Amino acid sequence: MRRPAPVPFEGTLQPVSSRRTLQDEVHHGLAQALMAGRFDPGQTLTIAALADQFGTSHMPVREALRRLAAENALEVSTSGTVVVPSVSRARLDDLCDARLVVEGAAAERAAPAMTAPVLRRLDHLAREHAEAGREKDAAAMLARNQEFHFGIYAASGSPVLMQLAGSLWLRFGPYLRMLTKQMEPLLGAGDIETYTRHHRDILEALGRGDAAEAGRHMRADIASTQTLLQPLCAVEEAAEALPAKAE
Repeated sequence: MRRPAPVPFEGTLQPVSSRRTLQDEVHHGLAQALMAGRFDPGQTLTIAALADQFGTSHMPVREALRRLAAENALEVSTSGTVVVPSVSRARLDDLCDARLVVEGAAAERAAPAMTAPVLRRLDHLAREHAEAGREKDAAAMLARNQEFHFGIYAASGSPVLMQLAGSLWLRFGPYLRMLTKQMEPLLGAGDIETYTRHHRDILEALGRGDAAEAGRHMRADIASTQTLLQPLCAVEEAAEALPAKAE
């Protein structure tokens, strides 16, 4: 299979400055970029380019890439090249099946533990998410979407569910990248209802402390994203198969 040529990271990686180790900071920065869908499926990541953007030596970047590969967020080819995993319908469905279980359970656990300050924060994020849609800013929408989801998972009080959700989102990054590209023309046509209605339903259920409904609406949100992505995966798989046939 022919891999896309290395391309610059879309966005800015901030230079590292923290009491945490450089390796931890670089790992965190790359993980957040992956979860936000900042890298294309099949994109090659080079140590030199990433080190330059982080403002570090090659060593912490190399270690961060190794850790992310161990977490199945990245792949290492036989030649040692680090790439973002390609997408497939089967992998999408498998990831979404796991997300339905883990994130649905986290929403159910969060509902009875919900507090007024957390609800206000979630409502603010949901409003910013919708506003980004009205401004046709798909990247900002996905960023607020991530904050909204993990705000709920944090409220569940379960470190295990939080860790599992984070791992699944790391592996879901290439699909979020495709989703960004899918959303942009739809937002241009003024279509934001598809991306906002489930958040309102989740918030209403959380406000009532209704665990079953919070879990149901969370799973509906994930399933709607899965439905949007399934035909895009088919297109990507067909495109990847063409060079192999020509050879």
